[in-house]
Order: sequence, then structure tokens, then C-alpha cells
Amino acid sequence: MKFTEIVFSPTGGTQKVVSELTAEWGEPAAKVDLTDALTDFDAITLEKDAVAVIAVPSYGGRVPALAGERIAQIHGNQARCVLVCVYGNRAFEDTLIQLNDIAKYSGFKVIAAVSAIAEHSIMHQYASGRPDRQDKEELHNISKNILEKLCNNTDCIQTIHIPGNRPYKKAGVASLVPKANDKCTNCGLCAEVCPAQAISKEKIRTADGAKCISCMRCVSRCPHSARKVNSAMVSVVAMAIKKACSERKNNELYIG
Repeated sequence: MKFTEIVFSPTGGTQKVVSELTAEWGEPAAKVDLTDALTDFDAITLEKDAVAVIAVPSYGGRVPALAGERIAQIHGNQARCVLVCVYGNRAFEDTLIQLNDIAKYSGFKVIAAVSAIAEHSIMHQYASGRPDRQDKEELHNISKNILEKLCNNTDCIQTIHIPGNRPYKKAGVASLVPKANDKCTNCGLCAEVCPAQAISKEKIRTADGAKCISCMRCVSRCPHSARKVNSAMVSVVAMAIKKACSERKNNELYIG
């Protein structure tokens, strides 16, 4: 089987989950990086016998709009796919069902879906250090179940119960826009790696609030730890979701 990883992972947590899942399959995978603003996603067509893993983080219970737009441009060509939604131990709400709808729109056949946990990209105290050893064991078992279904090589795609609601919950507005402090050396790396192209090299220390999606790529990649979000706002949000994040959530497989 030919595998392709189609992944939106600005800070690396979603990619860690995908790597744990695909490690069990023993085959190298082609990579499609959904954070790359320069890629022509409309030029990507999968072979019909390929297997894709389409993975995104949950942003406020939804598929990140930018990721959804880019997935919708890819031509699935009836290739089988596994959906992966990664969240920071609060809730993924309508992310998986929305990702399912986008994948089907793009011509993929959804055979399984996974919800998984990784360290929160903003409030790092939630799901800190995850995926941990227990997560990896769960993900490896999930991976084996998916591989077993793939090896059955059937054209009969069973209906999968994927949690979520239609219409989807209202999308939130990105309010945590990182800015640079005096540690900034104007190296321009943040502008180069920003998935939304929200940072201009001419105004490197700020970001376009209308374009920024609060993905924290610039914060995580800055070699001088110069980019930050408003700590007071982060504290308010952290307190608001503390109760929901207090109980450990498990990785789940949805399969027909």
C-alpha cells in the first residue's frame, strides 16, 4: 500500500500523533504539509489505491479554516483515508465530523477516524508531555486495528459513526495574536514559516490580526523565544477551560 500523510501541524503535536499511528504500518509515507503556504494543493491528486492519513488539530472544536480550505483543494480520487483530530484534552466537538465532510468533498473514502491528545499549543499545562507512553500504546493498538481493515482490501465502505454535530458550532475568532519583544533579531524566520502569511518581513514584530489563526507556529519556531501572546489573556482562557481539561481524555478510534 502507498501511504500519504496530509497534515496540518503548526507546532508539531499533530505530527507526533500521526507518526505514532503510521509507525506500525512499516511503509514510508509521502508527505503533504498543509502549513506550507506556497504549495499548490490543487495540483495534488492521489492514486486510487493509495491510503491517506488526513490530520488536523482542533481549534475551538472546529477544523482550522486554513487547513480545511487546503484539504478541499486536494483531489482524493476515491483513495481510502483515515481522519485524525488532535486536541489538547478539552474537547474536539465538531472537528471530526467537519473533517469527514471536507474529506468526502475532496473525493476520499473515509474508512476510520481517530481522536487523539497532544499537549495544548497555547496552555502547555494541559496535556503536558502528551502523547506520553500510555498514549503511544493506545495509538499503536488503534493503528493495528486500522491496518487490519486496510488489509481486508474491501471496496465496501461501512458507515462510521463519527461524533459531532451539523451544523457545526460557530467558529471562534483568533484573539491571541503573538507579538515580538526586544529579543527579536529581525531574522525573518517567523514570516517564512507562518502558515497564514500573517507576518510581514517589513513589520516583523507584529502580525496581521485579520490573517493570524493563533496557531503558535511563530512562537514555537522562534530561535530566540522572542514571540509571545498576551499572558493575561492566556490566563483568563486557561481558567475558563480548567475544569474541562482536568480529567484525562483517551485516544479513540471510530471504525466500521
